[in-house]
Amino acid sequence: MTSAPAPTRPAARASASAPASTTASTTDRILPGVALMLSFCVLAPLLDVSSKLAAEAGMPVGQITTARFIVQGALMLPVLLVMRLPWRIPSRVAGLVLLRAFFLMLSTFSFVSGIAVMPLADALAIAFVEPFVLLILGYLIFGDEVGPRRIMASIVGFAGALLVIQPSLAAFGLVALWPLGTAFAFAFYMLVTRAMSTMIHPVAMQLHTSVAGMALCLPVMVFFDGSGIAPLDPVMPAGINWLWLFGVGFWAAVSHMCMTYALKFAPSATLAPLHYTEIIASVILGYLIFSDFPNALTWAGIAVITSSGLYIIHRERSTAALKQREASIPVEVP
Repeated sequence: MTSAPAPTRPAARASASAPASTTASTTDRILPGVALMLSFCVLAPLLDVSSKLAAEAGMPVGQITTARFIVQGALMLPVLLVMRLPWRIPSRVAGLVLLRAFFLMLSTFSFVSGIAVMPLADALAIAFVEPFVLLILGYLIFGDEVGPRRIMASIVGFAGALLVIQPSLAAFGLVALWPLGTAFAFAFYMLVTRAMSTMIHPVAMQLHTSVAGMALCLPVMVFFDGSGIAPLDPVMPAGINWLWLFGVGFWAAVSHMCMTYALKFAPSATLAPLHYTEIIASVILGYLIFSDFPNALTWAGIAVITSSGLYIIHRERSTAALKQREASIPVEVP
C-alpha cells in the first residue's frame, strides 16, 4: 500500500508574457507526469494482490514484508548503477533512512496483516485516511498552517473510514484495524521522507531504504525461526509462492519508480487527486482475482473518504495560490 504524495505548492503559472514554447514545454512535462501517476495507481494494487496471494498460500506476514525489501533492493541497485548515482549517503541522512525503513516496515506489515483476510478495497479505503493523519501531524510537528475547513474535512474523512471499518470489524474482528495502523505508520513515513527529500536522490533513497529494511527484518526472521508464532516464523516457499514473494518487491519497486518520476514531471498538487483512482483499480482486481466486491456501506465510506481527501487537496492548492499571489504584490515604500 502506498499513499498520495503530500500536496505542496503548485508550480507557478506561466505569465502572460511568457513565450508560447515555454507553456507548451510545461504541458509536455505535465502529461508524462499524469501518465506515470496513473500507471502507479494501476501497478501499486498488484503489490497488494501479490501480498494477499502469498498470505493466502500460507506465507507469514513478516516473511512477505521482508521479501518486499529484498527484491526491491535487488531491483533498485542496477538502476542506481545505470544512473551513476553515489553509493554513499551523508552521515546525517543515515539515521533518517533507518527511520524511514522502520515506518515502511510497520506500514507494510500492518497492511499485509489486514488484506490477508480482508478484501483489498476495504483495507485500502481504511488506509486512505493517511492524508488526514499526515495533515494533523504536519501541523503538530512542522507547524504547517491548517485551517478549520481542513480539520473538519479530516474529521469527515475519519467518519468515512468508520463506515468501512464497522462492517469489516463485524466480519473479520480486530484484524480490520490493521489498515488503520498502516495509515498512521505511512503518515510518519511520509514525514520522514519530507524531511530528507532535499538531502538524497529519490532512487538512492529507495535503495538505501530497502537495505535498511532488510537490516531490520532479517534478524527478526532469524530470531523467530521455529518459534511457532505464525506471522513471524518463516517457511520455505514452494512452487508459485516464490512468484508471489517476488511480485511483492517487483511491483513495489516499479510502482514507486513511476511515482518518483511522476513527481519529477508534474507538481504533487496536480497528481494528488489522481491517486484516488488506485481504489478503483483495487476494486477491479479484488473482484477479478478474489471475487470480492465492496458492499453499499463500504462504497459510502469510500465516497466520503475520497470526497474529503479531494477537498483537502483543493484547499491546499487554494491556500498555496493565495500565498503566491500575496507574495507577488509589490510593497510600496513611503
